Amino acid sequence: MTESSEPVKVLVWGENRHEQVQPNVAEIYPDGMHNTIREGIEENLGSAARVRTATLDDPEHGLTEEVLTDTDVLVWWGHAAHSEVSDVVVERVHRHVLAGMGLLVLHSGHWSKIFGKLMGTSCTLRWRSEQDREIVWTIDPTHPISQGIPHPFIIPQQEMYGEFFDIPAPDELVFISTFSGGEAFRSGCTFKRGFGKIFFFSPGDQDYPVYHHKDVRRVIANGVAWAKTLRPERTAPVLLRYETEDFHNGHGYQGAMHN
Repeated sequence: MTESSEPVKVLVWGENRHEQVQPNVAEIYPDGMHNTIREGIEENLGSAARVRTATLDDPEHGLTEEVLTDTDVLVWWGHAAHSEVSDVVVERVHRHVLAGMGLLVLHSGHWSKIFGKLMGTSCTLRWRSEQDREIVWTIDPTHPISQGIPHPFIIPQQEMYGEFFDIPAPDELVFISTFSGGEAFRSGCTFKRGFGKIFFFSPGDQDYPVYHHKDVRRVIANGVAWAKTLRPERTAPVLLRYETEDFHNGHGYQGAMHN
């Protein structure tokens, strides 16, 4: 599913708090949501992906410089403990995304520090958790993320997310969802920030078995394959000075007032 013979190096990051304190969540996800998401990616991508996991309570949240350097695509799920994520780690992840690491933000990750920093908006929305039926409609059937996905597919039990969703206009709108109460939501959106590709996909509340749903798992796997950059190296965009007719050799530049 990728244009490279090398497997996509994926890190699934999970907050892993609900599973520890809520018996109903632990029953649905006995190995944690992060491992269920990991299994879905492996199930769909097979040998085309090498998938690891990390959680909030790991040292440095499992998001060290070394780990991120060895990650092509980071998958992020958080909800109850956004405030506990270190600002230092958020800045580190942000830097890697701008330099070319792919990022998938799932469900309540819309309110994570990293997504808010990348979007530059509040990322707020409407919600209701009353076992709503969600219908996911494909808006762009030509997009790599929508390949192999039924149009539409139905999630029998889910938390409602509704508009207005305070995000910048997406670069691409791949899916929208409708709910039992008539609400509509931009549930599958892509963005580019720096050299990094970002996919937000909303289905996946902790109280429902959404990450066991075969079509949800396929969308996430497709998103992982899409988000891997094809750039040969990870470097951040930088401001450089170029002499006339020298198109290839930029020089360090500190700003207009620097002499």
